[in-house]
Amino acid sequence: MPRPSARSGALSQRTRIFIGILLIYFAGIGVLLYRVVSDIDPRYRESAEESLVEVSQLMASLVEQDVIAGAIHTSRLESLFRSAYAREFSAQIYSLHKTRVELRMYVVDRNGRVIFDSTGRDTGADYSRWADVRRGLAGQYGARTTRDIPTDPHTSVMYVAAPVRWGDEIVGSVSVGKPVQSFGQFVQDARARTLAVGVGSAIALLLLALIVSVWLVRPFGLMSDYWRWMRRQREFNLGRMTRRAVDTLRGGLREIRDSLAGRSYVADYVQTFTHEIKSPLSAIRGAAELLQEPGMNEAERAHFLANISNETQRIQDIVDRMMQLTALETQRALDRSEMVALGPLLNEVAAASQGAASQRQIRLHVAIDSNARVEGDPFLLRQALTNLVDNAIDFSPSDAEVALALHVGPREARITVRDHGPGIPDYARDQVFEKFYSLARPHNSRRSTGLGLAFVKEIATLHRGRIELANAPRGGAIATLTLPLLAPG
Repeated sequence: MPRPSARSGALSQRTRIFIGILLIYFAGIGVLLYRVVSDIDPRYRESAEESLVEVSQLMASLVEQDVIAGAIHTSRLESLFRSAYAREFSAQIYSLHKTRVELRMYVVDRNGRVIFDSTGRDTGADYSRWADVRRGLAGQYGARTTRDIPTDPHTSVMYVAAPVRWGDEIVGSVSVGKPVQSFGQFVQDARARTLAVGVGSAIALLLLALIVSVWLVRPFGLMSDYWRWMRRQREFNLGRMTRRAVDTLRGGLREIRDSLAGRSYVADYVQTFTHEIKSPLSAIRGAAELLQEPGMNEAERAHFLANISNETQRIQDIVDRMMQLTALETQRALDRSEMVALGPLLNEVAAASQGAASQRQIRLHVAIDSNARVEGDPFLLRQALTNLVDNAIDFSPSDAEVALALHVGPREARITVRDHGPGIPDYARDQVFEKFYSLARPHNSRRSTGLGLAFVKEIATLHRGRIELANAPRGGAIATLTLPLLAPG
């Protein structure tokens, strides 16, 4: 019986290691997706509850106008809700088609007895034991979720109460309710989209790992090819064997060089990416642990939930930008190319960025010497300019100006975007175009994904151009995107 070769045993061991890594990888992805997907429903409920708080306060103010000598009169409410429930409308809210008012409301007196029910079912009932009523009559924030049908979770209704006052006295409370099912479709859609993005990202990274593995294994296969060639030789010929060895070594070194470059690139990419998401993951984990502690008040709870939401969005932004940048880096040339007029494109980008600039009282100024046309992808060029303008807005102080200019030379066009912010520190000048490198924004001390300028650099390279970022002579920073002009004819 032939013995198994060392090579086959090694392959078997590598296969087991590879399978083990895959299992750990998919387990990690599965846990992350489970945590994100399971957190979607509570976030939607919190959003709905926040809206109900405002509506309950509004309706309590309306009811207080009909309080006479401490007695609540609800005749106006009856006609109001009868008219609202009879309204016909058609509202397409993304995937949800809404045709009727589902908001509920009931009013109780100071003893907790229902004196008005918009559904007309529980007028006269004693609601004093319900949490929202009990706390509302005590002048506190009250909320509850109750099923219309105890055995059917799809009939749950969220209620939020607000006290009704007459002078300094609480004479009743108003509770506003909304069926949970009314926003259930949004939760299902968000879950499906999150799963699709997560699974797609996992498969993409798996394919990348397989490709890198093939690149690494291939050079060592050349050695096996050489030994198999030697076995087939019937006579010893030192010159021919040497030439064959040199050719094999040359090809092997070439493939090893390319493979090691790819492996180093991927390793650096993964290491940097891991470093970038470590901070938001730590923040999410810390907030989640604190939320489990008893005795936390609503303000602290809301603060930590907002931190979780912000850090989750930050991770999503990093993943999305990284996938876009990876797609660009794999392109040898532009997929599509056409004549692009830079003047209209610059005006279009400025108009699209006006909203973000106005929020921080920043003025956008566009100066175009003369129009110019370049050959390229208008979508990618628009994205590059948008990144530069967004970057300038982020680093500008309030009530400042961001200047966009187009200068046309004999052979190339230069687009400049200048801000009046703090400029680029000396230590950061050589790193601004590196992946995941980002400086804190002056107005909120937050950092971006650190992929925007790297994205712009890849787009400039694909268009045979270049991007530069430097400090302006009189303060601030100026980004210069240089593109070759379209040749005449």
